[in-house]
Amino acid sequence: MLESINQHVTLYLDSLNSPDFYWQISSVASAFLVSWVISLFLKPRLSRHHLESGNSRLAFPWFNPESLRPLCFPLLLVMILGGIDFVGAEFSGKSWVLRAAQSVALIWLLFVIISRFIQSPSIVFVIKWIGIPIGLLHIADLLVPLTLWLDTYSLKVGNINLTLYSVIRTLLFGFLLFWLGRWSNKTGQKMIRSRPNFDSATREIMSKLFEIAVFVLVFLLLLNIIGIDLTALAVFGGALGVGLGFGLQQIASNFISGIIILLDRSISIGDYIQLEDGRSGRLRELSMRSATLETFDGKDIMVPNEKFITTSFTNWTHNNQQQRYQLKFQVAYETDLDLLFEVIRDVVSSHPQVISGDHLPIELKPDAEIEKFGENGINILVEFWMDDIDDGKNRVGADLNYMIWGALRQHNIKIPFPRRDVKVLKDAVGTLDSTDNRQ
Repeated sequence: MLESINQHVTLYLDSLNSPDFYWQISSVASAFLVSWVISLFLKPRLSRHHLESGNSRLAFPWFNPESLRPLCFPLLLVMILGGIDFVGAEFSGKSWVLRAAQSVALIWLLFVIISRFIQSPSIVFVIKWIGIPIGLLHIADLLVPLTLWLDTYSLKVGNINLTLYSVIRTLLFGFLLFWLGRWSNKTGQKMIRSRPNFDSATREIMSKLFEIAVFVLVFLLLLNIIGIDLTALAVFGGALGVGLGFGLQQIASNFISGIIILLDRSISIGDYIQLEDGRSGRLRELSMRSATLETFDGKDIMVPNEKFITTSFTNWTHNNQQQRYQLKFQVAYETDLDLLFEVIRDVVSSHPQVISGDHLPIELKPDAEIEKFGENGINILVEFWMDDIDDGKNRVGADLNYMIWGALRQHNIKIPFPRRDVKVLKDAVGTLDSTDNRQ
């Protein structure tokens, strides 16, 4: 590497006395001056007010032309130097000064772009302290000798030959690939979830599959950069199949069940679900492994996805947010039922969360009826419909019980309680015989 550096230094020193060197220096100075003058003319005219003067309008309203002002001078310098280099190549084969100046101008343009338009600090750091030094080495024709020198330090592990150059290259490209993977995954999922013509389940499965595809692609590209033969993945795939057959079958089952659930749309985010064992909650999150049910008492129920495939469950709100509920109580046999039914229907209909109105069909209106004749009184059944679940923020059932109790007291309607009459009989012998009669 030292010999290559000495050769380049000697070549550059010998060219300082040639006429081509002074011609190139004057061309660079002229390009610098012309670019500066033109940029002074263009900068004041790169404004929204100037471009929208008269009846003209910008083709893209979101575009701010003032952001191009810092790019005027370096962009013009790159273009003018490139034109001079193209013309000078016809007369002189050696134009290393022009090319070096053009490369410096290009690096300057890149520096302005990343400083103005790139918001990620990590990307700015990599370009400033890694990309620009690599560009400078390329200008000086030292990049290839440096890579060859780094390639001489190697370590062989099995069939893989690791060199210092390959390690540095893997780190740089690995960082770039993972950043691009995260950025493309975030952008892609945002675009998928913003599509109004897809329902929530379709958006969820498409975003998950897109995420998996992005990271698989990044992983394969990184393996290729490292130098690992991708045919070796066949062995890994066979081992993975054996692992799935023995120890990972539950994970694979939940993963496949999650895809099936998202495809058949049997449950969606926000559904109120009751499991076979009686536990219930609102579906807050649906991942590729499990579903999270949030209860009204602040607990989370983690349900493996395969439970929704292999067992039965009740989805209260998937297709219809309206639910029917029942209230039961008992009144005395001497109650005026016509008055009772009218009072109960009026009380239930007066609740703001109960669905009521004359325009509704009879099956949706609040109703009160005799359920059966009980031992101590008449069992009354009250039915009503409401939106959403009668729990959590809704307290409709509790409110109606209180309202019905107040209405019964107001109309002097009694709620019976068990009564027992005891009769004591004395026979001729003087023994006592007791019998119980219930009413």
